[in-house]
Formats: sequence, structure tokens, C-alpha cells
Amino acid sequence: MDEKKIIALRMERQFLSKRASMEEYLSLYRDMQPGQNVFWNGFGDPPSLTFRADFDDIAFNRERQEKRELIKGRFAGGNLGWIMPEDIALFAVLYRKPLKAPSHTQLQLLELIGREGPLNIQQIKEETGLLVKEITPVLHRLQEAFLLYEDQYDGEWDRSWCRFQEMFPNAELEKYDRQEALALVLQRFSYRHVLFDCAMAKSFYKLPEKEIKEALLRLVKDSVLVETGEGYMRKEDEQLIAGYKAEPLRFVYALHRNDFLYKSFEYILKEKFRPLYEHLPYDHEALQFLLIDGEFHGVTVGHFRNGPYDLNDVVVDLANAQERKTEIIKAVQDANYGAMPKRFMGTEL
Repeated sequence: MDEKKIIALRMERQFLSKRASMEEYLSLYRDMQPGQNVFWNGFGDPPSLTFRADFDDIAFNRERQEKRELIKGRFAGGNLGWIMPEDIALFAVLYRKPLKAPSHTQLQLLELIGREGPLNIQQIKEETGLLVKEITPVLHRLQEAFLLYEDQYDGEWDRSWCRFQEMFPNAELEKYDRQEALALVLQRFSYRHVLFDCAMAKSFYKLPEKEIKEALLRLVKDSVLVETGEGYMRKEDEQLIAGYKAEPLRFVYALHRNDFLYKSFEYILKEKFRPLYEHLPYDHEALQFLLIDGEFHGVTVGHFRNGPYDLNDVVVDLANAQERKTEIIKAVQDANYGAMPKRFMGTEL
């Protein structure tokens, strides 16, 4: 399999080698669900498919939130994310955690919100006498069970909690079985990645490897996917790649750690670049990962802060790192409000 063609088509379909129109973006967002906001600095912000839209997608998604065209929930690994309401049934089957033995407090809050209507945490505290630290984990657990919904339709912190069924009375939470749901999301995942393996799907969706493998085997058996020596791809893409002309890629992006592409490779990226920075004598937590010409080749390291991070160094594994220094530093600045990193490859700037 021609790796350059795979990477070029992957970048095209993820709109990293070109930008998506609004119509293209809607399809892209659907396939990259659950959407997440910018890692660490995106608290309260709408989700973003960073670097992929030819418009301000944070503003666009803020409007979608207000119209409840994006809804909030806890999905992959219990993480907060945003999905389109037409896909509630799909993600409920994959991530809903039913209450098998509800606690007294869980039942208490369900009854209270069912009786009084939408309430924020402060109102719940006043009604029950419970502490915020007692209320919050219970609300999160009820959210995971798709029994309560956190109605975040704007960037305010004073959010109401309501009965999920009252908010979405037509939601069919058992429309699919798990294998049907997995088959659907894996086909979307396959289209955007072109070639992928089980580890990538597990890394992004945070679902059991055994279930993913079973779904992949079924898709291969049904001739939807084909298995290559390097992973899986759509049957039609196997034919497409043969005649695909890969245009040379030339770009650098500093991707945040909630990015779709990063999350798909997180299982290897966490360790791949560690030898380049683990010995550094200054703060060197991995902040953003550098996508260079379609492949990950480096990382910015430093310290997370609310606002501009401490950008202590930029390390890459390219043999021609110094030749690409200017564009790499610009990409880091573009992703960090114009802030200049303190060092490049250990040398002060």
C-alpha cells in the first residue's frame, strides 16, 4: 500500500490540506463525533475541528449549540463531548451506562428535577442541603446513564439540569444494537482515515478492543471493508487508491490534544516523542503535537495554564529540522495566540 497516497487522501478527507465549506464541515463533524473543545483552554467553548474550516467554526458551533443542533454528553471514556441530536441513538448504544442499583442520592436528584423542572447546581444545593462536591458526581453519573441532560446552550457556567427524556422525547435509545452502532461509526472513521487499525479506533472511541475487532470482522465479511496487511479500509477506497494522484504536502499544524487525528494516534504519540524531551531540566509536559506534511513529527512542551501556555521548547524528529524552523515556529505561534516558544530543539530563541 502506497503510504504517501494514504496520507494525502487522509489529509484531503480531514480537510487539513484544504479547508471545508460549511456544507462539507457538517459531514466532517458528523464523522468526527463526539466533537470536543480545544484541550485545556477551551473550557465553556463550543467544540472545534481546528484548522479544518474556511470559516470561524467556533462561532458556527456556538450558534448550533444555541439551537440545540449540538448537544452535550459524556461519551468516550466518560469525557465531555458534543454530538448532533440525530445521532443520540447511535451514541447512547455505545456509551450509555444504565443505573443497575441507583443510590438514594441519585434517586433523590432524579425525583427533584422531575418534580421541579430544570435546576442548576446551586438550586439543587438549596433544595437538598447537599454540598456541591456531593451533587456534581451524582449529576455526572446520571448524565452517563442518559437520565439527565446538562443544557449548555451558551458559554455560561450556570447551566440547568433536566430530565433527558423531557428534553428529547423522541430519542430512541435502543434503536441499534452495539454491533450495528459500531459498524456505523467505524465506517465513518474509515472514510476519514482511509486506512486504520483496531488500535486507532480503540484510541479514539475508548471502546473495548474485542467489540471493535468483532465489528471489523463483520464489516470485512460483508465486503464493506477490506483487510490489508496494515489495517482496514473501505472496499471502494482500495480501488480509488490505485489511481489516486498524491499531491505533495507542505504544511505544519500544532494540534491540540483533543483533536480527532491526535486522539486516533494518542496510543503511540504519548510515547513516540518522549525520548526527545523527558530529560529536559525545565517543565516539559507535552502540550501540542506537530503535524508536518501529514505526519506527526514533533511536540511543543512546557506547562499548561489558563491562557497562553508556558512554551518552553519545540522538539521534532526531522533530520532537516533547522530548515523547517521558521514555519514550525509560526505554526506554534498560530496555535498559541501569537506567543513565541522559548526554545527550538533546546536552543534559546
